[in-house]
Amino acid sequence: MSEPHRESLRNVALISSAGAGKTSLAEAILFTTGTVPHLGSIAQGTTTSDFEPEELHRRSSVSTSLLRCFWNHTTINLVDPPGALSLIGETTMALRAVEAVILVVGASSGIRSELVRVWSRVTALGLPCLLFLNELDKDGASLDEVLAMCQRGLGIIPLPITLSYRSGGQLAGVLDLGQQRLITSRKETPTIQQLTIPENEREAVGDARKRIQEGVAERDDRLLEQYLAAGELTQEGLINGMRLGVQSGMIVPLYSGSAIENIGIVPLLNAIVNLLPSPMDRASRAPLEGLHPDTGEAVTRRAVQEDPLSGIVFKTLIDPFVGRLSFLRILSGALHADSTIFNSSRGSKEKSGHLYAVLGKKHTALPSAGAGDIVAIGKLKDTQTGDTLCDEQTPICYQKTALPRPVLSFAIEPKSNADIEKISLGLHKLIEEDPTLEFSRHADTKEMVLSGMGQWHIDLALEKLRRKYGAEVVLHMPKIPYHETIRSTAQAQGKYKKQTGGHGQYGDCWLELGPLPRGEGFRFENKVVGGAIPRNFIPAVEKGVVEAMHHGSLAGFPIVDCRVAVYDGSYHAVDSSEMAFKVAASIGFKKALETAHPILLEPIMTVEVEAPADHIGAVIGDLNARRGRILHVEARDHTEQITVLVPMAEMLTYATTLNSLTAGRGSYTMEFVRYDEVPRELAVRIVEAHKVETHAGAH
Repeated sequence: MSEPHRESLRNVALISSAGAGKTSLAEAILFTTGTVPHLGSIAQGTTTSDFEPEELHRRSSVSTSLLRCFWNHTTINLVDPPGALSLIGETTMALRAVEAVILVVGASSGIRSELVRVWSRVTALGLPCLLFLNELDKDGASLDEVLAMCQRGLGIIPLPITLSYRSGGQLAGVLDLGQQRLITSRKETPTIQQLTIPENEREAVGDARKRIQEGVAERDDRLLEQYLAAGELTQEGLINGMRLGVQSGMIVPLYSGSAIENIGIVPLLNAIVNLLPSPMDRASRAPLEGLHPDTGEAVTRRAVQEDPLSGIVFKTLIDPFVGRLSFLRILSGALHADSTIFNSSRGSKEKSGHLYAVLGKKHTALPSAGAGDIVAIGKLKDTQTGDTLCDEQTPICYQKTALPRPVLSFAIEPKSNADIEKISLGLHKLIEEDPTLEFSRHADTKEMVLSGMGQWHIDLALEKLRRKYGAEVVLHMPKIPYHETIRSTAQAQGKYKKQTGGHGQYGDCWLELGPLPRGEGFRFENKVVGGAIPRNFIPAVEKGVVEAMHHGSLAGFPIVDCRVAVYDGSYHAVDSSEMAFKVAASIGFKKALETAHPILLEPIMTVEVEAPADHIGAVIGDLNARRGRILHVEARDHTEQITVLVPMAEMLTYATTLNSLTAGRGSYTMEFVRYDEVPRELAVRIVEAHKVETHAGAH
């Protein structure tokens, strides 16, 4: 397979909400271009882009796939990320690899919240867009209704370029307003028919074509003069004006059809070639900006083959049998198989191994690839999603894409002890594939915690963990890492005396406990004078105190924000030892703690909630009920962002509630900020619950 010229190359992401027919559209494109011999089906599990077992039985994309096809002497790299909101991290990374997007809208599903979220990222990146209105074979599909939804939900007014054509009440083809042809096709064969416009459709086509010409002319003064003078645009002027309008973001052309019936695909493919930018178009605009990994100075690259190699890894796939595949968008220069490259994000060298052109799970070896292309590299050792690969002699490091943080956490337990190592290994591999997952071992609660973008996301991760790595786990809500602290100063003596047949044990110390400001942790002071306790035993006293702080007197939670001073004591010349003073200190600390007014502390999170303006009252009311303290509310376009402080204990199931309150259109992020005192009545319930749990565990 020869390397494509950059001007005859298009990199396009297919984006949609789940269920809009994006995977079916990708399959129809592959079939129409002759890339696959048969039109695959989601129901039968035969599509090219969905090949993972989880995708086949869920009938939904769960991972970004890469599809290479050819149309009109142009190579098209389709990047197909999943549409589910829980997997938005996949889409976010996919957008780094492309120059344009095709927005797929289902006539029956319309504009859903996840599509609005993705669209905001598309507009922020300034990516040109084509819109494909799918499912026009279904009853009740309305072009006018979809246009209105696009204006309400996405803030765009698409320009229809094709209209559906029905015969005998069935969708039979599309009327291409640009080419002024009726285009029909069938799902049994890739054969395409281009026919003259039927007599009864000519008036509607003429009116619609006039609206296209007006829409294009209005966006360019030169074309407007031509249109006013001649009453219409030439075909060349129309296409050039469309191209400029699309690439500047001023025009979003709308193409209609049915992916599963293979109708309306040809005009869309022509638009990809004729209207969307190539990597060469990107090169003619602003240079690519990055930083020198050592000096931090600004460095630039042009998107041309003559510049040094640079690229971004936007997807990692790890298979226990095939190994690791890294999907790389080459931004500048050229890459050859089996060459040495530099990972500037991690400061390490990599052997590039084989290069592949990718079509779903099929990989075709390439000797080399150049600026603008998208390839897969086999078996890179240290490279992960988001890393920059470049030439070592002229390094550059591109800014990493900010991915959404997990919003839902579960504690996980192995079903058997044999699964413990498998869980850790498997989850770390899954996180390399999907960086929006997080896995940690909590020091306070001793739990393994898995965090993701929602219940569906976590279920999917555990399904992969079981299939790929043979590890079975049980899920439950994670424990809240409560702490304890003290309110007042207290003193107590800790004395340990044990006499046996030989040497005894003797340690004696007086301790003073006092509170520290919140967040200060722990401070130990030696105030012993006159040698009441020899200096060599003081570290043992501190060690005894530190160990005693692991279990507080209220409910056994760690003690924090506490100052401890040893100020007096006594020793025995023969029987005193480090162990004796360590035990004595622990005894003294626990006695002093009882009279230092211990209290319970809980973790407080800063939460940022984004919700539609018409749901904001319900969202704020719910946050107040969760003991939230609203810091500020900021209006943004059609949404409002609320910043609020909320106890972690109140946020464990918030993802589900927010979806319910906002019809799936809300989102939130949260971050730990500090510990605060638990209200008295709630603290009593927590302590009682802990005692019951401890008692049950003892039996």
